[in-house]
Amino acid sequence: QVQLVESGGGLVQAGGSLRLSCAASRRTFTIAVGWFRQAPGKEREFVSAITWSGGSTSYADSVKGRFTISRDNAKNTVYLQMNSLKPEDTAVYYCAASTRGALRGAREYAYWGQGTQVTVSS
Repeated sequence: QVQLVESGGGLVQAGGSLRLSCAASRRTFTIAVGWFRQAPGKEREFVSAITWSGGSTSYADSVKGRFTISRDNAKNTVYLQMNSLKPEDTAVYYCAASTRGALRGAREYAYWGQGTQVTVSS
C-alpha cells in the first residue's frame, strides 16, 4: 500500500501562484505520480505526471507553460508549481501513484490522495 497526502491548496486571485505537494509514504512498486483535478459537475481530468526517475513528464494542454511538475526523491514528494492561475483552474486537485508510468488515464493509477481544494477568484 502507498499513502499519498496532498497539501498546498487554497484561495488565490487570478494570475497568482500556488505550489501543491504530494507526499508519498514510499516509492516502492510505483513508477510515477500524477496530478488530476475535478471541478464541480465535471469529470476528473489529467493535469500532469512525472516518473520518480524524473526522465518523463507530461502535461495537459490546458496547463502547459503555466504549471511545472517536479519531484524530490529524498522526501518521496512530488510538487506541482502552478503559475498564472485562472478561474477555470478551480478544482479539487488529487495526486495519484502509478505502477505503470507517467500516463494520462486515471485508471492507470492505483493509489490516490484525499485531494486539496484550489480556488482561483477572478
